[in-house]
Amino acid sequence: MISKIIIAAAASLLAVSVANAQSCQKNFKTEGVPMITAVSYKSSGVFPKLDTKKALDNAHRAMLAEGFENIKVDKAMGSLTAKQETSGSGREQTLRVVVRKSGKGSRIDVVFMVQPGQVAPEGVTRDAICRVIEGAAG
Repeated sequence: MISKIIIAAAASLLAVSVANAQSCQKNFKTEGVPMITAVSYKSSGVFPKLDTKKALDNAHRAMLAEGFENIKVDKAMGSLTAKQETSGSGREQTLRVVVRKSGKGSRIDVVFMVQPGQVAPEGVTRDAICRVIEGAAG
C-alpha cells in the first residue's frame, strides 16, 4: 500500500514538472526582427507552492549553470540581471529574471535581450530560458 502511495506521489511530481516545462514552452514569445532590431525572448512559469526567496536563490544557481557571470541580484525588487557575450563580437546580451509572489507561490519571468545586429538561435534560447525557469522552481 505504501509503495503505491509513493509511486502515485512521484508520478504527481513528475506531472507537475512536465506541466511547468510545457507551460514555459507554451508561454515563450519572441519580439523584434533578428539582425535589424533588438530581439527579446521571453517566457514565464507559475509555481503555486514556491517561496519567492527560494526561487530567487534557485534562479541565481540556474543562471550560473547556463554560463552567466557577474549576476546582479536585487532582492528588494526580486530580480537578477546578467550579461553574456555569445557571439565573439564583445557585445554582451542581457538576461533578466524576475520573481514575484503569485498567490501562495511564485511567478518567474525571464527575458533574454539580444542587441541589434546580433543573433541568438530561437530553439536554443527557448530551451535555456526554460531551464532557468525550471531551475528557479527547484
